[in-house]
Amino acid sequence: MELAYYSDYAVRLVNTEEPARNKDSLTSVEAVRELFGEASQMARRVTDADVTRFRSVRARLRAVFTAADEGDHTHAVDLLNSLLLEFPVSPQISGHDHLDDEGRPRWHMHLADHPSNATAGYAAIAAMGLAFHLTEFGADRLGLCQAAPCRNAYLDTSTNRSRRYCSDRCATRANVAAYRARKRLEAERTDQVGREALDDDHTGLTAENSQESTTSGERRRPGVTGR
Repeated sequence: MELAYYSDYAVRLVNTEEPARNKDSLTSVEAVRELFGEASQMARRVTDADVTRFRSVRARLRAVFTAADEGDHTHAVDLLNSLLLEFPVSPQISGHDHLDDEGRPRWHMHLADHPSNATAGYAAIAAMGLAFHLTEFGADRLGLCQAAPCRNAYLDTSTNRSRRYCSDRCATRANVAAYRARKRLEAERTDQVGREALDDDHTGLTAENSQESTTSGERRRPGVTGR
């Protein structure tokens, strides 16, 4: 397992909560266990106490993404360093289940299970994976979805650093909303132009009628005769 893979642990945990929608799926031992994915050995160690501890780590990881998304990269690094200090990793070289064409192990770095508890193990993996991604690709590659009200975390892996949404679904929803907003603005401008044209016509007609009334009055006014 490569270290880059571990960064997804942080994303998965952060996205168990949708603050703007007041939704939280991290409410049970089973929900916590699902976050581990293939790491079933660690998942079996989850207890009720880990639910609360996982939520605490989640808030700290979201703060890292928020700081990075707002452009405060130094603060993002400081927050991530505090997690790395509190939850240190135990790296190991592994080759299990990864063999080359000649049957030899494909050696790679692997993060060993944490001896303390499930939360400490997951937090160590998530923080280390996120740190690896940040130092390898840059803090600006950590983002929060721009499609309101969604604020899911994501890792930007695009070639031109252009990602702004957590999924294709949110990107489509944002594009549709932007299109409708443009159409409303165009309609409002057209309506405004129409109202201004009517006002101009009304003003012109009023001035013309006034001029005609003045002219008619002058024609009707009796002339002054001398004695």
